[in-house]
Amino acid sequence: MNVALWIAQGLIAAAFLLGGLAKAIQPREKLAGNMPWVQDFSNGQVKAIGTVEALAAIGLILPAVTGILPVLTPLAAAGLVITMIAAAVVHARRGEYPGIAVNVVLLVLAAFVAWGRFGPYAF
Repeated sequence: MNVALWIAQGLIAAAFLLGGLAKAIQPREKLAGNMPWVQDFSNGQVKAIGTVEALAAIGLILPAVTGILPVLTPLAAAGLVITMIAAAVVHARRGEYPGIAVNVVLLVLAAFVAWGRFGPYAF
């Protein structure tokens, strides 16, 4: 189970680090081609969302690897669950239903990590 949790942590960390950095670094206008939802948010909001996602990705891996405050790993996963719920709501309001499927997959993986690392497979 520990291996499965590490695989899930790695997958969602990679997804959120790449996506978060893209949102934090690129201008909103450039993101709008692949992420049309950014049109509903200000430039600062999109950058904040990206920064939160990138920090959560780091929080999924770094505390567990270093052994420094490993409780941050399941907290980061729980935060990503909340983020994916909010993202699904945004996609539903915009009628972007394929985006919800991606949100659900990431939500399930993050919930699995939060459950496992808070519970029976904590560090």
